[in-house]
Amino acid sequence: MPAPLTPDAIDALRARTPGAQTSVHFNHAGSSLPSAGTLEAIYAHLQREAAQGPMEAGVASRELTENARTLAARLLNAQPEEIALTTGNSPGWGAAFAALAPWRPGDRILVGRHEWGGNLAAMRLRAERAGAVLETIPSDDSGCVDADALASMLDERVRLIALTWLPANGGLINPAAAVGHVARQHGIPYFVDAAQAVGQLPVDVAEIGCDVLSGAGRKALRGPRGTGLLYVRRDFLDALTPAFVDTHSAPLGEDGQPRLRPDAARLESAENSLALRCGLANALQEALDIGLPAIRATIDANATSLRAELAAIPGITVLDQGRELSGLVSFNVAGHDAGAVQRALAAEGITIGSNGVPYTPLDMQARGLTQIARASVSYLTRSDETARLLGALRQLAR
Repeated sequence: MPAPLTPDAIDALRARTPGAQTSVHFNHAGSSLPSAGTLEAIYAHLQREAAQGPMEAGVASRELTENARTLAARLLNAQPEEIALTTGNSPGWGAAFAALAPWRPGDRILVGRHEWGGNLAAMRLRAERAGAVLETIPSDDSGCVDADALASMLDERVRLIALTWLPANGGLINPAAAVGHVARQHGIPYFVDAAQAVGQLPVDVAEIGCDVLSGAGRKALRGPRGTGLLYVRRDFLDALTPAFVDTHSAPLGEDGQPRLRPDAARLESAENSLALRCGLANALQEALDIGLPAIRATIDANATSLRAELAAIPGITVLDQGRELSGLVSFNVAGHDAGAVQRALAAEGITIGSNGVPYTPLDMQARGLTQIARASVSYLTRSDETARLLGALRQLAR
């Protein structure tokens, strides 16, 4: 594995992160801390809008705002025309799913056990109306989705394979490329929810073999909330007819008929925040400048250390499964509700997250879990912050 970032490099990054000066943040899986550069990019465009008018500023800054698409393509090893800029992970994933051809009675959708609850809601609503069925791919003994078991489930009725790559309720990393290999062998559309992966791991859509991949700006990328990325494989684009179009996604031709855009932007809307896109472009550039291999190595070192220390505290159970692990560390404290743990730490100036069943219902129910506390690290995380979190949890677990 590549070398982690040096302490000096981390200190320099923290010095350009206002939130690092005021909070002990272990909720990077929920939303990370934006850099001063990202905030400045947002403010600068808002100032242009105030001075020139929002429409005029948008025209003047088109090259700058479109840079987010180019940078996102670099990050994912894709082409700019395969990238839609969205308002978040779920809006992007949902737009792509809603654009699929109508479902038919007997159609099958295969999902990993760790699928995000919002995606499940969208799939179930459509499936139930049409008489299609949603089925869960078995997991192996490590808890990961089992690609071999998936292969044994396939028949001509399978219309979609969906995978949440890094679940929201634990540190497991699913074998996205192995699942993609099965999907490509059988010509089945494959959607990957990469909300937690984009900005934390190197992501290569060609290696994964997906048709659609969604990501969020606000998580590991440290971009602004209200931004997201959606990759659509060029050869798959014609399989998607958006449920909603406007003058941006399907302008009318001379004959008065709508013309769907020939690129992934057919899944975008004319209404979006260009200021936030400027911020997203800056966050993408910063991630590329740091380097995803170094980011991954640093996050992995921080999470590995935190897991080991937590596991040694009596009364705390670390809940992470999988062979390869992410920067999200899930645990429970005996005798304490996860929400109460979150509130108790917040009173100490330490931010973590907590999840209930609706976020990842299939996995939570399969494992008999009703809640989890989660401490998610970043490459910004320092050892003194980890020590402070551990000290507060030791007191709580007594």
